Order: sequence, then C-alpha cells, then structure tokens
Amino acid sequence: MQTFDLEAHPTFAPGQVTGVSVRWQMLPTGKLMLRYRVDGCGALVVPPFKGHGQADELWKTTCFELFLYDGDGRYREFNFSPSGQWALYAFSGYRNRAGEAVLRDMPEMKHEQGDSVFVQTVFIDSSILVGAERAALAAVVEEAGGRPSYWALAHNGLKPDFHDPFGFRIRLENGAPR
Repeated sequence: MQTFDLEAHPTFAPGQVTGVSVRWQMLPTGKLMLRYRVDGCGALVVPPFKGHGQADELWKTTCFELFLYDGDGRYREFNFSPSGQWALYAFSGYRNRAGEAVLRDMPEMKHEQGDSVFVQTVFIDSSILVGAERAALAAVVEEAGGRPSYWALAHNGLKPDFHDPFGFRIRLENGAPR
C-alpha cells in the first residue's frame, strides 16, 4: 500500500480544500483499491447520485482520475465520479483518442463525507494494470460557487493538463508502484 499526495495547480488555487491524497492498494481479491481523500471539504461540490454506469464529461465537476501509460505514447484515462458514474478512454498518443475502450468489470465506488474530510473509494479489477508502465493520479475538485481546483502528482504548464506525460510519475512493476 502506498499513499500519494497530489498538488493543486497554482493557477487554480482551492478555496477551503487543504489537500488531496490517494491510497493505492492491491487487495487479495484481485482488485485495485484507490482511496481518494479530500481534506478541508466544507465547500466541496459533490455531484448527486445518477446511477452506476458509464458517462462522459465527468471532469466538469468533482471527479477523481487514474491514467495508465502503456508505452509508445499509448495511455488510458479512467474517471470516477461521486455520482456513481465512471468513464474510460483510450489514447494512441497525446490527447489522440483511439476508439472505444472497454472494461471487463464495472468499477465499484462509494464515498463518505464528514465535516472536514471527503473520501471516494474505487475498487476496480487489477487486470487494468496489465501492460501499464507508469501511472498518474489526479482530481478535479469543485467547491461552492463553481470554483475548481486541479490536483495531480506534478504540473508542467500554465494550464492544468492531466494528459501531459510529465505527470505520469508512478513507475509500475507487475501492476504495483515501485
């Protein structure tokens, strides 16, 4: 198990949110557990439950993300929304969509919120890690008043860009961070 602290993009400073971290853990059941934690969540916008299933444009409000780099410029993007919806996109190069990506099993998601901490937990079949060389973790965090902040392992430009290879900081070996 490893925990990764994300950094807010300096151009989009958060309001009350003081930190975002992600715990990465392989479970004995063959699932990958990603636990996204938002500290200082008093003004967090949590999208309402919309049912479990695939949807687009989840990043327009609070959403948690995983990117997997497969080599030769190919990568996949996973979006996990507190609404219960998720998305998967495949790319053949930087922001170059490569047809439809398919998941064998739908991810399981749940979230909990207290006065100061919000936690979104995602369980997904670890087979998604096969062939992945590196990973990136990210989050779009919307606060009251439509105030977004963009969180990633690292930022490389004047605008937030989770697709930038610069952010793929987690080296993977047999599906586990090293």
